[in-house]
Amino acid sequence: MRLGIVRGHVTLTPSVPELLGLTLVVLEPITTANLMANNGLGGGKSLIAVDALGAAKGQTVGFTEGREAANPFWPASIPVDAYCTLIVDTIKTGKP
Repeated sequence: MRLGIVRGHVTLTPSVPELLGLTLVVLEPITTANLMANNGLGGGKSLIAVDALGAAKGQTVGFTEGREAANPFWPASIPVDAYCTLIVDTIKTGKP
């Protein structure tokens, strides 16, 4: 699992039948340097993820990638590569 910041939402037209009714978000992964600096920046290469949690723009989320991202939809075959698994409340690093 990695952390990312929701930068926006995606609308598909025409939609992919398997994704009908699902929310797609643009995520910017948070680099380790930015996480430790606690500067609110992401720094990673953006990606699209399915969001069933209702994360808002600017919120930090945890997300999974790869085949594990499609597990919540099993046994259906959903074409996803990333899935928001949690909305982050707080982050505490070892830095004072």
